[in-house]
Amino acid sequence: MEIQQFKYDNKIVKYFIIATVIFGLVGMLVGLLIATQLFLPELNLGLQYTTFGRIRPLHTNAVIFAFVGNAMFAGVYYSMQRLLKTRMFSDMLSWIHFWGWQLIIVAAAITLPLGITTSKEYAELEWPIDIAITLIWVVFGINMIGTILKRRERHMYVAIWFYIATFVTVAVLHVVNSFEMPVTLFKSYSWYAGVQDALVQWWYGHNAVAFFLTTPFLGLMYYFLPKAANRPVYSYKLSIIHFWSLIFIYIWAGPHHLLYTSLPNWAQSLGVVFSVMLIAPSWGGMLNGLLTLRGAWDRVREDPVLKFMVVAVTAYGMSTLEGPLLSIKNVNAIAHFTDWIIAHVHIGGLGWNGFLIFGILYWLIPRMWGTKLWSTKLANVHFWLGTLGIIVYALPMYAAGVTQSLMWKDFNAEGFLEYPNFLETVTQIIPMYMMRAIGGLLYLVGAIMMTYNLVKTAKQGSFMANEDAEAPALEKKNIIGGYWHNRLERKPVFFTVLVLVAILIGGIVEMVPTFLIKSNVPTIASVEPYTPLELHGRDLYIREGCVSCHSQMVRPFRSETVRYNGEYSKAGEFVYDHPFLWGSKRTGPDLHRIGGKYNHAWHYQHMLDPTITSPGSIMPPYPWLYTQTINLDKTAGKINALRKVGVPYERGYETTANEDLMQQAREIASGLSADGFDTPPEAEIVAMIAYLQRLGTDIKVSPTAQR
Repeated sequence: MEIQQFKYDNKIVKYFIIATVIFGLVGMLVGLLIATQLFLPELNLGLQYTTFGRIRPLHTNAVIFAFVGNAMFAGVYYSMQRLLKTRMFSDMLSWIHFWGWQLIIVAAAITLPLGITTSKEYAELEWPIDIAITLIWVVFGINMIGTILKRRERHMYVAIWFYIATFVTVAVLHVVNSFEMPVTLFKSYSWYAGVQDALVQWWYGHNAVAFFLTTPFLGLMYYFLPKAANRPVYSYKLSIIHFWSLIFIYIWAGPHHLLYTSLPNWAQSLGVVFSVMLIAPSWGGMLNGLLTLRGAWDRVREDPVLKFMVVAVTAYGMSTLEGPLLSIKNVNAIAHFTDWIIAHVHIGGLGWNGFLIFGILYWLIPRMWGTKLWSTKLANVHFWLGTLGIIVYALPMYAAGVTQSLMWKDFNAEGFLEYPNFLETVTQIIPMYMMRAIGGLLYLVGAIMMTYNLVKTAKQGSFMANEDAEAPALEKKNIIGGYWHNRLERKPVFFTVLVLVAILIGGIVEMVPTFLIKSNVPTIASVEPYTPLELHGRDLYIREGCVSCHSQMVRPFRSETVRYNGEYSKAGEFVYDHPFLWGSKRTGPDLHRIGGKYNHAWHYQHMLDPTITSPGSIMPPYPWLYTQTINLDKTAGKINALRKVGVPYERGYETTANEDLMQQAREIASGLSADGFDTPPEAEIVAMIAYLQRLGTDIKVSPTAQR
């Protein structure tokens, strides 16, 4: 048998690790800043680039794609070479992948604070960056599939299955969700509108969590946990069930983010059913991980690596039980739009992703530098500080979520809302926001301690950029018999095709009827496209990230129709919304019926200083809207782009649109002047007021008495 000599590429892993640690600290620091802004709005610093709405997506993108993404790539590049007994397919592709990914992250860090955003959650980056993501993801895929094809190990270990599923599914999700019509280099409109856009976005959004934050980390769990414990995976057959059932079921669950919205009921029900079914495969994976530690529990008390990994897998189990439970309609009616969801998300993010990354780094770096961890004691302190941080973060958010929901829905004995002023529900949970920030600070301090520990560890060792290895050459022979899945694992191309089929079924079944059957989105004759001025205002609303704090979806509950002017939201009202702006969190009230509720002067003062109209508000002021003017040169391009995606602006209207814009702007400016607020009609605040006054007025709304 021929024994071949080769070298593992550790240098690429090292660079991804460095990026992981740097961007992890940055992402957590931004998260701490926005958490603090919720009880100290002054920390917006009065700058348009540091408001909550602009840097909240910076935090989510930094944590998900920079911290977790780089950690995923580090773990994949390290484990894949050893599992397949070969160096990566191409060093050049590895480095194109690394530098391309970092440039994408830098582009996100620049554009998001500038307000260059699509507003679609976890997919906020504009179209040129979307194209770059696609190209770099293809580079990663070619490198990964090429490595699998040149492997020296015939058997594809379970971790490789999850890596394949990650590559295939993220590619499909990103491409489908990123169909958009460019207006300029930094502006586009979603190809989809309203209900259809919402379905596609949360098909993507939910499965971005599933296939970027979950499946690759399950692969890393299956590799690094047995390595750290020096034990084999508990059950090969359970891993098969876990893998195939998880990737098939997960893709159906996206609609559970849209329960009680204008999404068709059949799609909501599918989301509920498949979400509840997810408990079984998810817990199968958790148990497979924890039972791998059988016989090694004594070591868990001493080894910080195993401590981090045990809590990570436990957090995965908690999140994947809570997620399906939150998908049950009765529970969702209480939790949705509240801080309960923030707690749920961070149990997964801080516990599952964060702690697994910490455990992997503590295990990996001493081996790559040929030394021991500099301080086991410091790593244990980090573990307990991080664990305490998660608890102090999550528990107040659970309490805040329940408090919000109970106050929103509370009627008194006379049948009136007990708390008709939404701000009352905000001020009540300020202390919980303070506790959340303290928890985030503890978690960040722990990560800083880890960084110091890992740097000291590296300094006392010697890095092995190219690690010597040897393995027998792969013998190309047909093997007859054996377990059916074992045979499948020897056919990586066929395996990849099966994965693609498994993840496409759910998306096709949910989306095709929604797009092709008109009764799913009944038309409303009175609904018309936005005027040019309203369109500019809507784009300002998107730029400022207002969707981070305000929903535009009145659900069919009495508490909401009473609170929000008497009519729940209809699917047909959103047919010209590119993109949809339903939101996923209410830090402020829903705005779908805000049109006509207040006069222009109220909105003018509210945006200039929210505490004038709403004492105690935690919303930041927006003084730049009063000094900056809308760009009339972009009106025609916006009209043309929207016409191409189906908005029925008359052909040629773009040439006269600015005339209509200025007429409407002068009317609003005149009304403001009559109330003592002189402002030029071209001011951005005028466009913002026009948009807000339009919201929810396309159908006749009969205000419901507070009864």
